[in-house]
Formats: sequence, structure tokens, C-alpha cells
Amino acid sequence: MRKAIIILNLCTICFLAVSCSSKDDENKAPSIVQLEYPTKDLLCIDHTISFNWSDAIDLENDAIEYTIIIAKDRQLIDVVENRTVSASELTVTLEKSVAYYWQVNAIDVDNNQESNSEIFSFYTKGDGVTNYAPFMADLQSPENNGNVTEGTVDLVWEASDINTADTLTYELFFGEDATLISIDNTLTVKSYSVSVVSGKTYSWQVNVTDNVGAKSIGQIFTFTVD
Repeated sequence: MRKAIIILNLCTICFLAVSCSSKDDENKAPSIVQLEYPTKDLLCIDHTISFNWSDAIDLENDAIEYTIIIAKDRQLIDVVENRTVSASELTVTLEKSVAYYWQVNAIDVDNNQESNSEIFSFYTKGDGVTNYAPFMADLQSPENNGNVTEGTVDLVWEASDINTADTLTYELFFGEDATLISIDNTLTVKSYSVSVVSGKTYSWQVNVTDNVGAKSIGQIFTFTVD
């Protein structure tokens, strides 16, 4: 009996040692990079741009590659560049007088990725352009495809404009599933409270207009009510 107990204890110790070793040996993803240039909401004088970001840190010192995505929308769907590079910089020539959005993700040799970097917006300067449309609204809460509790939900967004003296107004669309209804097109605040019902899915969108009439059409987010 005593021999059986000793064998059982040894097996348990071996199992725990292997389990701990497996956890210790698990490859960690590289750190999230910080976008450095173009800075957030920058008006770039030259449309040939040297993108720069911080080096990611990998605890195992694995080789790291970076995937940079440049798009014409904040959801990074209308992509103009999607490249994987080994250095933390890349020079790209873009169109003039266009709003762009960019993101960089670090990946190690095992394709491990910690999380996405922030998304920064910037404009390329246009010939003779004095007024630029606002950037697309940055929908912040509720998050896309997220879940909320039944009752009152605050729709929250951020917005910015290269022309800092411009006054911005917001047009909010909201509705069940994919049906969007204009709620208000004269909002001057960046939040709006709505009532939601359990078991339903809602969509929302915010368009931004400056005092000259230039408008940016926003992305569409959805969320589900528990």
C-alpha cells in the first residue's frame, strides 16, 4: 500500500512538472507597437511618407515581422497597402488630398500576435486645397460586435478635423439589425443615449460634417443586447 502511495505521488509530481514546464515553454507574443509617424490627425505636406513605429519586444528574442495596413477607411477595409516587413519603417507614395488610416501589428516566427496597434488617421496635402473633410468618426462605445445590458446605452464617438477652427456637427443613424434610421443630423455633442431591448441586435453610424459642408461617411458598428 505504501509503495502504491509513493508511486502515485511520484506520478502526480511528474504530471505537475510537465504541466508547469509546458506553461513556461509557451511562446509569448511580441509586444504591441506604438505608431510614431505619421502622428494622429496629421496633415502630411508630402504624399511620399516614411511610416515609423516602435520596435516590438519579444521575451524569447524571436525574429519579428511587422504587418502594416494603410486604408481609406477607419475599419481598414478599403486597403491601399498591406505589407509585411522586418524593419520598423516603410516608405509609401500615396494619393494627394486623401484621408488615410493606418495600423501596424507585430508577429513572431510562430505567428503569435499580442493585439492590434491603435489606428491613426492622417491627410495627404492636396494642391490648392484649403478645406479638408473631417476624419471619419471613431466609434468608441459600444464596441463593434460587443454585448450590452438591456436598458439605456450611451453611444459614444470621437471626431477630429485637420482644419481645427471648423465647427463639427454629427448625424446619428440607429436601428435594429441592419436597418438604420436617422435619429438627429444636428448633434454637436459626441454621445447619445438610446433604449435597447434584450435579445435584439442594433446597428449605428455617425457621419461628420464641418461648417463648410464637407462630410465624412462613418463606419457601421453593431452590438447585441443580453
